[in-house]
Amino acid sequence: MCVIVRCAGTAVLTIRASDKLFVGVARRKRPIHFTTRSQRTADSCGGGTLTHTESTMTQAKTRSAPGAKDAIAILTEDHKKVKKMFMDFEKLMNSENKEVQKGTLVKKICEELTLHTQVEEEIFYPAVRGAIDDDELMDEADVEHDGAKELIAQLEDMEPGDDHYDAKVTVLGENVDHHVKEEQDEMFPKAKKAKLDLAALGTQMLERKQELQAGDDASTAKKNARAA
Repeated sequence: MCVIVRCAGTAVLTIRASDKLFVGVARRKRPIHFTTRSQRTADSCGGGTLTHTESTMTQAKTRSAPGAKDAIAILTEDHKKVKKMFMDFEKLMNSENKEVQKGTLVKKICEELTLHTQVEEEIFYPAVRGAIDDDELMDEADVEHDGAKELIAQLEDMEPGDDHYDAKVTVLGENVDHHVKEEQDEMFPKAKKAKLDLAALGTQMLERKQELQAGDDASTAKKNARAA
């Protein structure tokens, strides 16, 4: 049996009932929508909107481009990058008169973690949650993200030399280490076993990262222009 989806001004899409395209959303009791990955857009078929989270869950089983870097490889690279930053901060803690370098480094740490967590929450986590039978694991990951965001928000309002500044960076690093270990030891193996198209997810994640980075660059440019 085939389902024909027609949207005004768009091509006709035929889906066989036997296809496993939407395995990752079996538990979401809502109609399937089709839209761009890049941002929340109006659904041309019904006038609704589709978030990055919903779009990802409907695309978790799509065919990936040959040679694409998969989602787990991208996240693992992020983990290594941030870990090195925390190690660099630890070295600065033991040095004299390094306040400026510490502030610059912590700013980068906060930016990297914010970008990483947003892409995970919009794209990777929904796809994995829909494909594995472990809501407890995914819920814990969400809560750990919330804890990291709270510390990041505090650090963004602080300056090196403020009371508990170094301690908060250290605790953030310890929390991130714990979170990374759970992801790499538990979540990633389950995602692989679920046979998600990790390369397709990786493509979506890279595209979203570029969008977010472009938005941050534009925002920074506007602030600098106003300051001038």
